[in-house]
Amino acid sequence: MEYIGIIIVAIFVNNIVYSQFLGICPFLGVSKKVDTAIGMSAAVTFVLTIATLVTFILYKGVLEPFNLQYLQTISYILVIAALVQMVEIILKKISPSLYQALGVFLPLITTNCAILGVALLVIQKDFNLLESVVYAVATSIGFGLALIIFSGVREQLSLTRVPKAMQGMPIALISAGIIAMAFMGFSGIDQLFK
Repeated sequence: MEYIGIIIVAIFVNNIVYSQFLGICPFLGVSKKVDTAIGMSAAVTFVLTIATLVTFILYKGVLEPFNLQYLQTISYILVIAALVQMVEIILKKISPSLYQALGVFLPLITTNCAILGVALLVIQKDFNLLESVVYAVATSIGFGLALIIFSGVREQLSLTRVPKAMQGMPIALISAGIIAMAFMGFSGIDQLFK
């Protein structure tokens, strides 16, 4: 039951984009087409899960035992950057079309604060290794859900008449705010799992 609570809270209640406001740069940058959003969600899921696993082991195996917690942020950034390079190489070989579709947005994963944020949050929340991985996967699913919903809204907005002053980013930000308010409707669910 505890893991189900972690999953539901990470996806809906504490959505990384709509509640914690992390990962906004790729959220706004890759959300113009649903296909690109799905690809970005898959890449973020892979990197977020692996990064959380590796950084958790790094923290518990090296930083904490040797009292080097002050190196946490810089070491996490280096691990995340290396993992993104690995994903970029793999995507280039396995799916060149997805690699081309993501283009400049793939390096955005490196600077995606959601990945660093989750790696730091699992230590803050004092999760064990399995809880950390479950939280990372659930958070990345929440990120993907937010990205895909928002890209669907933006595709529909491109087909509608919007006043000239509201076209582009203004209407996109207003739409994101409305979706965030809809996600606030899930805020009481976390009390069921305590």
